[in-house]
Amino acid sequence: MSFLTRATVAAFFVFALVSAARGQAPVQTSAQPTAQPPDNDFYALRQPAAAGDAQAQFALANHYFNGVGVPQDYSQALLWYNKSANQGFAPAQNLLGYMYQRKFGVPRDYKRALAYYRSAAKQGYALGEYNLGVLFEGGVGVKRDYKQALDWYRKAADQNLPQAEKQVAYFYQCGYGVKQDFAQAQAWYLRAAGHGDSNAENQLGYMAEEGWGQPKNYAEALFWYYKAAEHGNDSAQENIGYMFQNGLGVPTDYGKAMSWFDQAAAHGNSDAENQLGWMYQHGQGMEPDDAKAVRWYRMSADQGNRRGIDNLGAFKEVLEDRGSGVWEAANASVTDPVIARAQRWATIQDLQARIAGLEGDAQNQDDLADHLEHTGKGKNDAITKIFNAVGSVPAAKYRFEAEKYRDEAARLRQELAQLERQNESAASVPAP
Repeated sequence: MSFLTRATVAAFFVFALVSAARGQAPVQTSAQPTAQPPDNDFYALRQPAAAGDAQAQFALANHYFNGVGVPQDYSQALLWYNKSANQGFAPAQNLLGYMYQRKFGVPRDYKRALAYYRSAAKQGYALGEYNLGVLFEGGVGVKRDYKQALDWYRKAADQNLPQAEKQVAYFYQCGYGVKQDFAQAQAWYLRAAGHGDSNAENQLGYMAEEGWGQPKNYAEALFWYYKAAEHGNDSAQENIGYMFQNGLGVPTDYGKAMSWFDQAAAHGNSDAENQLGWMYQHGQGMEPDDAKAVRWYRMSADQGNRRGIDNLGAFKEVLEDRGSGVWEAANASVTDPVIARAQRWATIQDLQARIAGLEGDAQNQDDLADHLEHTGKGKNDAITKIFNAVGSVPAAKYRFEAEKYRDEAARLRQELAQLERQNESAASVPAP
């Protein structure tokens, strides 16, 4: 079963929300600074941005960050976010915090991330408040402090930010920084679900299924899981599959279970990958297939899923006990469109992370070069002149390294684009 474990950082763009995983678009209120309307294309934004319009600068940075209307360029995104943030525009400050926390085109720097989130939060910007809560909850760059995390989540939730409402609910569910209270948890989940948060919908299903603060109710659980699944929530898709696999509130139906697991696995859900491994190992709804079982278990294990790791290890022992060469045969390549789709998803995530990391490394090299090139500028003493002459050599080396990183990032972008085209052209897994 899949359920919420912790919050993920969120960053609001003009045309996209980027998050650690499956974040929900925020509800903007009149108290929040708003970004340039999305119908202003890249070229129309350049003049007002150059003239110093903070909103236009922010919107222009979004284009560079996402590669919309222009090749993706984190250095240009950083430039324009900085221009906007330096004028006190809270959404840009929040995005800079996001970049430094997640190492998107800049070296990872939790202290800077914290500072930028604080700047945005001090202006009452809900996403800045929420992201501060994420840092305090996870102990990222600060000492873990559930009470402070809850305070920041409450501030953002008071502005109807759905992921903050969902996180307040989770704290009541778990008793983090507050006395455990399932009734309060359910109330906050309902509020977040009313604002469109699919993770909250999934949690309401899980609470009904487990009987937390209420009698167990499989019908209600399925109601919420289906709502979340309709919104593309892969955890809910996995939960529906699990209920059909185990006959919880519905007749056991391995075909439907597998179909739902397939959908969730296509978006990288490691629990679904583990369940598919189990079904292929034990022949639930089909003949056992050792190779497919191993492949699914391994994909789950590669994401750090504890059940996937344990099941892969246990199945390896089973296969080795069958005789020489059985384990090796089960590791043969597998031709399966669903597995291929899930593998493409994993590769895409890996490429995106590597590209962001390379751009961050390149920016770090440029920063080092800038530091050397500007050391002693404006001074004419003999020691400074000697240092500047010597310093230009390593500065050039840093520039060269930065270009190498960016060239590799460009190569990976081409590989990424090809995979994304394959994903778009691949036939969708039919809904149950």
